[in-house]
Order: sequence, then C-alpha cells, then structure tokens
Amino acid sequence: MAELHEDARRRIELRGRRFPRPAATRVITVANQKGGVGKTTTAVNLAAALAQSGLTVLVLDNDPQGNASTALGVEHRAGTPSIYEVLIEDLPMEKAVQESPEIPGLWCLPATIDLSGAEIELVSMVARETRLRTALDRYLGWRQASGLSDVDYVLVDCPPSLGLLTVNAFVVAREVLIPIQCEYYALEGLSQLLKTIQLIQAHLNPTLHVSTILLTMYDARTNLAQQVAAEVRQHFPDRTLRTTVPRSVRISEAPSYGQTVMTYDAGSSGALAYLEAAREVAERGAAPTNGSSTGMPAMAAGQEEER
Repeated sequence: MAELHEDARRRIELRGRRFPRPAATRVITVANQKGGVGKTTTAVNLAAALAQSGLTVLVLDNDPQGNASTALGVEHRAGTPSIYEVLIEDLPMEKAVQESPEIPGLWCLPATIDLSGAEIELVSMVARETRLRTALDRYLGWRQASGLSDVDYVLVDCPPSLGLLTVNAFVVAREVLIPIQCEYYALEGLSQLLKTIQLIQAHLNPTLHVSTILLTMYDARTNLAQQVAAEVRQHFPDRTLRTTVPRSVRISEAPSYGQTVMTYDAGSSGALAYLEAAREVAERGAAPTNGSSTGMPAMAAGQEEER
C-alpha cells in the first residue's frame, strides 16, 4: 500500500511537468566498470525522461553490445553508420545520429558490432583519447550553424571496462553519473572507478567530476539494500540522488520491445522513479554555476579552480 501511495504521489506531481533547461549543454557519462548495475538502463531511461519533459537529448552509445541503441529503437545492424565510423574513420556525427522513433527530441548515435574492434584500432591512432570529444564538439557546432535547437543533455553509455572506449567517454564528459546496485559487490569496484576518474582529471580532462550517484535495483524489503544505500549516502551525501530505482519487471521487459520503460509502461514504479531521478538531475543543473560553462554545480566548479 505504501508503494502504491508513493506511485500515486509521483504521478500527480510529475505528470506533464517541464524540466528546466541547463545554461549550457551538460555532457554526462554513465559509468561503472562492474557489469549488471544498470548503466545502460539508467542512461536510456534518464534520456527518455528528460526528452519527454521538453528537453533535447543525445545519447552516445559507446558500448559494443549496442543495448542503448536497442532500447531507443534506432537501427544498429552491421553496416549502419555508427559511433565506430565516427571514432575510427572521422565520419561527421550528424551523418550517423538518428532520432528515436518513440520520443521526439531524443537522438542517438548508435553502436554496431564493429565497435568491438575499436579498442585495438584506437591504440595506434593520433589523439586516441580525445576523438569522441572532438567529434561531439564539431556536431554541436554544426547544429548551431544549421539553426537547430541546442542539445540540452548528452548522455554517454559506457562498456563495463576501463579501456580506451571508456577513456574517450570520460574525456568527452564534464560530469560522471555512477549507478550503484544496492548489493555488496557493487561497492567493491567503486574506489577503483574513482581513482581512474582522478587520473583522467589530472592528465586529460580537468573539468571532469562525479556529479551524481544513483542507487539502482533497490529492494526496501531487504536489510542489505538499506545498508548499502545508507553507506553510499554517508560517503557521498551531496552527490547521491534522493530517488532510488526499484527492482522492476517492467524495466527489464522494455528493451525486448525496443523501448525504454518510459514508453513501455509510463505508469510503472520504475518509470516514475526514473522520471523523478531525471527531475533531480535537471534541477541540480539549472542552478547558477559561478560563470562555469560546463553546467557543473557551484561547489564542484570552485574545487576545479582550486586544483
């Protein structure tokens, strides 16, 4: 009954709500080197929630599995212009980006099976760590020159590893969103991920920072989930979203229909949780940033200046 009451409250509060636009394009990489924590699910459902709320969103599917492309319903069979051609062959991004057929304003740069070989091919290439950032900057410039609307959010989906594809995702971004599964093992890899981010900050992208942590697969009935959530909130009180994403059959079913849960079952607890999480992300990014052009929170921007 408590869950039904909470879902009803969310429906009333969020129905038809328009989220605030950020002052500048926010580029957020969704990363965690542990698999199965909800990276792709989080990336596509946050993107869908933001787009449904009146914002322009671009998803960069940087995972060779191409699951984000599947969930957004865009073509990603072998031979489709994709992020592989953008990274390896310098194809302009606008020639590969597709709009999601389900949600207007939601765009995707798909991944095909070709991306599985990109890690090896990138090793010998010039500026291998910055190729995705260069391509995105050119694309955003092209949209502006073409009179198209600005992109409000760019969400980058990563593979569950710390290779060159993930490094490119960290270099292109200004912010990192870390989904954490509410189970013990999910915490073990977090320190390694944070160390990697610190290395990227020091050598490749000083503006990068962890802005958001989202607790996923939360089951309030178990003591373990509550303990993991409490520990994460204790260590990262300002970065952890109030919203938690519950375990949900609807979230799991949606990709098999080529959809996000936002269109598959908009009234489900999973869809409402992602919509509420998207609202938190949008409201955090709408605040003034002390002149920062990256959409960073004021505190983070100040820390970068000190560094």
